[in-house]
Amino acid sequence: MKPTLDNIIARKRVEVARARTTTPIDVVKARAGAMDAPRNFFGALADDRLRGTTRVIAEIKRRSPSAGIIRADFDPVDIARRYEAAGAAAISCLTDEYYFGGHLGYIQQVRQSVRLPVLRKDFIVDEYQVWESRAAGADAILLIAEVLNEGELLDMMILAKELRMTTLVEIHDVENLLKVKRHIGFPHAGYCLLGINNRNLRTMETDLTHTFRILDMVEDRHIVVSESGIRTSEDLAKLRAHGVNIVLVGESLMREPDPGEALRALLNPPLGQSANGHVSEY
Repeated sequence: MKPTLDNIIARKRVEVARARTTTPIDVVKARAGAMDAPRNFFGALADDRLRGTTRVIAEIKRRSPSAGIIRADFDPVDIARRYEAAGAAAISCLTDEYYFGGHLGYIQQVRQSVRLPVLRKDFIVDEYQVWESRAAGADAILLIAEVLNEGELLDMMILAKELRMTTLVEIHDVENLLKVKRHIGFPHAGYCLLGINNRNLRTMETDLTHTFRILDMVEDRHIVVSESGIRTSEDLAKLRAHGVNIVLVGESLMREPDPGEALRALLNPPLGQSANGHVSEY
């Protein structure tokens, strides 16, 4: 049986409690303080000068609970380099070990091999993980509104900003958008992006049109990131037509023999197909 979101979060809380015992938070804070300054994840994606073009957060993911093994020959450093060469604006790196086959150590390995900012993608449920992310070299973290109450979310956004990391605040449904909407951009507008996850975290099914339905309630679309279910240049064109120019793409790239070439093809439609996704009549 595939795990539910509740299963994943329950296990994550146990993992964090164990980590706090193994490596006290004071040790983690000291490591975070010794790290180089974070790269500007927000600026790499939400720069006004880049409006009208799609910026891709390219994801490194070995497996998932819904899809199983996605990539058997898994080398995060090689994949990151291919993504950078193909035009990725940033990297997302899965660090959950049990369900996704990730590892916290991948963050530093990837960051040392590319010049792009790196997002730690995990199920963050405790401020310990925010410190841990910075100590591992992360430039940004994912915060999932569906698993955090309002107070926890705000506290972690403040801490991330103090550590100069960007937060990608992810929502799936309208209820959670209403919970976080007034806080997006807090405590500083240059440190927060709003992610709309097209994957239902309970059923694990994806639907790209979910972004379009949620967008009607979002005022500032230039900080919106559409996540999951994005596979073709036509998908990117549809999103741009709705004012969404940032996407997070992983599984469709990771399944290809060369993820970098797959990203290049996504960003550069074949001859005869225009950048807006329409086939030429010539």
